Amino acid sequence: MKTTSKSASKLVLAAAFLFSGARAESLWPAAGRGPHTSMFADRKAASVGDILTIVVSESVAASNSQSTKSSRDSSVSDAVSSFFYPSIGKHKGALPSLSLSGKASSSGGGDISNNQSLSARAAVLVSDVLPNGNLVIGGVRVVTFSGETQYVVLHGLVRSDDIAPDNTIASSNIADARLEFYTEGQLTDAQKRGWFSKLYEKLRPF
Repeated sequence: MKTTSKSASKLVLAAAFLFSGARAESLWPAAGRGPHTSMFADRKAASVGDILTIVVSESVAASNSQSTKSSRDSSVSDAVSSFFYPSIGKHKGALPSLSLSGKASSSGGGDISNNQSLSARAAVLVSDVLPNGNLVIGGVRVVTFSGETQYVVLHGLVRSDDIAPDNTIASSNIADARLEFYTEGQLTDAQKRGWFSKLYEKLRPF
């Protein structure tokens, strides 16, 4: 009996020693360590340095039509009825007369139509969190292939409520948005008109 009692006491002491170093920690983040988010919730950008994916889908259409038309008619008709000396100034027995007429007209017009669309995805960083909870975002995406470099520049403000569960937001929901998309390279330069062509376009009369 004494042997059994001593063995049980040793087991209790060993168990107490082993578990004394273990710390009980909560599965939920403590206050001050970040937003209180469930471990099963989707992770969305909410703090400075977080990454947010922008789904760009923009379409711009512009058209303008203008026409002008003007006309002008003028005429002058005059005749000499008599002279002090009837025999002077007559031609074949008739007095001289004058008749002039003129007409001028001009018309012009032009049509401008421009349609552009842009679809892309780009990741940006949260650079600041405003007191009202809105996020200041910004980022640049650079893609280079075959000597051509494409730049996508995004800046603006987003609401946390507009961020989808998969941590994406549509570009149409960005306030004060600045979206720039341009390319650089040999192919882009080849599509530009030269300086002589531009000068001729300005100097030609018609």
